[in-house]
This record gives sequence, C-alpha cells and structure tokens, in this order.
Amino acid sequence: MTHRALVTGATSGIGLAFAQELGKRGYDLVIVARTTDRLESVAADIRDRSGVEVDVVTADLSTDQGMQVASNALTDTTRPVDLLVNNAGASLAGWFGTTDIADEDRQLDLLVRAPMHLMDAAIKTMAGRGGGQIINVASVAAFTPRGVYSAHKAWLVNLSRWADVHYDDVNISVQALCPGFVRTEFHQRGEMDVSGVPRWMWLKADKVVTASLADLARDKAVSVPSARYKVLAALARHLPAPFVTRMAKRGR
Repeated sequence: MTHRALVTGATSGIGLAFAQELGKRGYDLVIVARTTDRLESVAADIRDRSGVEVDVVTADLSTDQGMQVASNALTDTTRPVDLLVNNAGASLAGWFGTTDIADEDRQLDLLVRAPMHLMDAAIKTMAGRGGGQIINVASVAAFTPRGVYSAHKAWLVNLSRWADVHYDDVNISVQALCPGFVRTEFHQRGEMDVSGVPRWMWLKADKVVTASLADLARDKAVSVPSARYKVLAALARHLPAPFVTRMAKRGR
C-alpha cells in the first residue's frame, strides 16, 4: 500500500530533506511552502528521482488562509495523509523586547498556531481511519531559556509528548524532532550571525531526517539527532536550572 506524507516548509533545509527521503521510501507527497516556483521545481525533481506522486500546495502558514489551505489537504479523505511533518519555520535576528511585536506575532502564528492547527486536522482525520504519524520539527533550544524561539519550541515539544501518549490508543504516533544547528538557509533568512558556532556543532539535514525516521519507527516521542546533541540536551534537561540559565546567558 502506498503511503502519503504532507511536509511543510518543503523547499529547503530539513523540509526538503524530508520530502526527498520520503520520496525515496515510496511515499506520495503533498509539499507545502510559500513559493510556487520553488515548490514546482522540488516536485519535478522528486517525481523524476523517485517516481512518486507529488502535489504542490502554496500556502503562507503564518496566515489563517494558509493554515486552512494546508489543513484542507490533511482532511481530504479521498487522498488520506499517513504522515504529517510540521517543519515550516523561521527566526528573528533580535531578542524579544527589541524586535517589532508584529514580527513576533507572525512568528507565533508560524511556529505555534500553524503546527497546532495542522496537528488538529491530522489527528481528527487519522483517528477516524486507523491511525497515522506526526513529526513536529522543534529544536534543542526547547530545553534552554533562549528567548521567544526556544519558548515556541518548548511548547511544541510538550504538546507532542502529550499527544503521543494520549492518542496511542488510536494508533497515532507523535514525535518532537529536536536538532541543533543544521546547515540550511534558516540562519541566513533570519539574518543571524552564526560565524562563532564551532564546526562540530553543525549537522546535515539528511542525517537529521534519517535519525528522525528511525526514531519514529521506534516510537520515540522526542528525537535528538547525533550523540553530541543527545549529551547537550540531556545536560540541559537534567542539570539544576540555575546552572542551565547561566549557560544560556553566556550564549546571548
């Protein structure tokens, strides 16, 4: 039986790596992003390489209309989605309190409201037909006090962990994927200076994706790719809070 996956933010970075890898594994795809031309280019490439069906959905997930368009693809029972990958994201260069609050509102919509709405649509649809899987791309930043971005990701991790337990009886698995620094367009788009990040802290998007899918197969609710980030995440989650706070201050 052919499976079908919907991937948001699928034209670059982790989202693109998910779309490519899932295509290789025989999934038909629905890919979602803001730019139609880039979506069509990605879709054509995956069709040529993997021979799967790829549908394109142009949507800005920071808007109500965009969220609804993507949700409609998840609730289409004629072409059911077995796996949702909530990946679309962005970040702001400045710290909360110095940024434009309208930009923070858009970030809240993109990083919190959009995955919540898409999870809602997916869970309600998947529960009625025997189950499914959801991957929410969060971050190891979720485990440290690092501004609004880390707060958004902490919210997503907690919702994912709860949903994985709560909907287990209807065969729905939910994973929070928590990578560290990944070589993508993410930091460049956010105009963030990452020149001081050591080489050893950088991950490759394709490796992040294969680790996530392996953990999903093992029903792991939280996936932290690479041994080095597993150690850092464990320290952040289990060391005394004052120590973690001091470490976060050093990275400001």
